[in-house]
Amino acid sequence: MTKSKNIFQEAREAKAKLNTRRHFLKTCTTGLGAMAFASILGCNLSDKQASNFQNPLLNLDGILPHFAPRAKRVIYLHMAGSPSQLELFDYKPTLNKLHDQPCPPSLLAGKRFAFISGVPQMLGHQATFNQYGESGAWVSNRLPYFSKVVDEVCFLKAVHTDEFNHAPAQLFMMSGSPRLGRPSIGSWVSYGLGSENENLPGYVVLVSGGRVPSAGKSLWGSGFLPSLYQGVQCRSEGDPVLYVSNPKGMSRDLRKQTIDAINQINQKEYETFKDPEILTRIAQYEMAFKMQMSVPDAMDISKEPAHIHQMYGTEPGKTSFANNCLLARRLAEEGVRFIQLFHWGWDSHGAGASEALNKGFLDRCKEVDQPMSALLLDLKQRGLLEDTLVVWGGEFGRTPMKENRSGLDNPFVGRDHHTDAFTMWMAGGGIKSGLTFGKTDEIGYHGIEGKVHVHDLQATVLHTLGLNHEKLTYPFQGRDFRLTDVSGTVVKDILA
Repeated sequence: MTKSKNIFQEAREAKAKLNTRRHFLKTCTTGLGAMAFASILGCNLSDKQASNFQNPLLNLDGILPHFAPRAKRVIYLHMAGSPSQLELFDYKPTLNKLHDQPCPPSLLAGKRFAFISGVPQMLGHQATFNQYGESGAWVSNRLPYFSKVVDEVCFLKAVHTDEFNHAPAQLFMMSGSPRLGRPSIGSWVSYGLGSENENLPGYVVLVSGGRVPSAGKSLWGSGFLPSLYQGVQCRSEGDPVLYVSNPKGMSRDLRKQTIDAINQINQKEYETFKDPEILTRIAQYEMAFKMQMSVPDAMDISKEPAHIHQMYGTEPGKTSFANNCLLARRLAEEGVRFIQLFHWGWDSHGAGASEALNKGFLDRCKEVDQPMSALLLDLKQRGLLEDTLVVWGGEFGRTPMKENRSGLDNPFVGRDHHTDAFTMWMAGGGIKSGLTFGKTDEIGYHGIEGKVHVHDLQATVLHTLGLNHEKLTYPFQGRDFRLTDVSGTVVKDILA
């Protein structure tokens, strides 16, 4: 009996709370603010306009950047596991001379490595290098297609990070924090700019390589932002989005009626409790319905002509990095704001053939070389590269010394994780082309010129989109958060 009284008492208290002045003032501040703002502007908002002003989740197009942008969209190519810059872009003749010699103690003192212990041997390049293009950029023989497009890109040779294990480093690169719970960079961009196409998600994720990255789907999560801003993972095989098709017996008209009924209930719930996640739920139901028509068409690469498939090396109906690169171009044409490609398998410790610099690493290079080069050329020939920022890189670099797990040489050739210096590249979207920015020391261990921290990279990406990284904030747990936390400087020397 006491338990029943408590339940009824809680219900009466909850109902009374909804009728108090305190509750009214707490839940209606947004609406009062909108009316006050309208009076300041000297205009009257219609019911629909007021609804959209109070609930920006329902109106994602037409959000203005902080200043005139050079890029309208981003295609971010993340090589999960971290490719070795010393086998791709950072040529160091001195390293070859030191091959098989014991590592100097100065390189080990005070340093933490994921696996190296004792005194490892120095490891020379496991590839040959040449200079290409008018820019004279150094590229290894592992990327023959990419060597032909180096004049389109800007190399960042001295990128550095704070994290030396995969999952924290991936989270740090994508969300600005090595810990779970922060919004990804794509979510921040969607929050700041909205979407150009109301029938497609503003943030799309494509995965290849057989596995998701070590940090999992948190890499495209929305964190404490409304979940509407999280990345939508699409597939190049089967239904582009799981459950996007109607089940048997469900017509499109019936699906629409069902969604309308659900959203009417959600709207009443929102009017009562003003929980922003209810708005997210409404918007996601509406987006899912629109995606049933728009996504299958946008994701159908079989419609591309034969010469495009030959250019990318694509095979419709399969899951591959090549297919995802072509999909990225199609999604860019459709106005998707942030397109993120994750390609797994770049960890090169040498503990087995799949992660050896002279085995599995070669396969990874072949998988990405042609399609990422084709993506740059295709965007350029369609006039999209000038307002599309393309970013390529891993979560950290690899050491100049050979990895010796537990002090013993690995059966294959490999390098350990390295945080102090690695190479990334950017192209299009307001970035200078044919430029090599930054420099490492004679063995590629430390950055000595043009060092770029992860937060600097994030600030620069946002800047190309017209977003000030210090002003793009969201209130959470008593303070304003941002992608770059409390640091980050735009790398102005690489801006066109």
